[in-house]
Amino acid sequence: MAFGGLEKKQTAAPMADINMTPLIDVMLVLLVIFIITAPLFTHAIRLDLPKVAAAPARQTPTTISLSIDAAGKIYWNGQPVTLEAMRAKLAAAGKQADAPEIHLRAARATRYEVIAQVMGAAQQAGLERIGFVTDPPSAASAPGAAQP
Repeated sequence: MAFGGLEKKQTAAPMADINMTPLIDVMLVLLVIFIITAPLFTHAIRLDLPKVAAAPARQTPTTISLSIDAAGKIYWNGQPVTLEAMRAKLAAAGKQADAPEIHLRAARATRYEVIAQVMGAAQQAGLERIGFVTDPPSAASAPGAAQP
């Protein structure tokens, strides 16, 4: 008695077809879910929101760009100034109600003494927010980069 499928045949190749039925079932279930939920996204709910008197949003503070070149010359927003003129301008800026931020750029070869004088003048004027602006490292000088 031979029952079909119990005998192993050497000529039978393995089944290489993809069963698409489960994939189609999942796709149809997702389609039904999207059809049901899509009208909910377009439905607007009318609300009477409370009215509250709030303070206006805080404006961003002004910035002062101080640049120092390798020779020690100081530039206020791109305009050259002397150390004393810079001190006077910092004192005037420190008296403002909304103290500005200082963006300090210095050349790599700048003497530390000049940078310290600028920072001291800003501190004496009451300006506390000082940011140091630097250039990002180039791809050639990045750590781990191959040096020629």
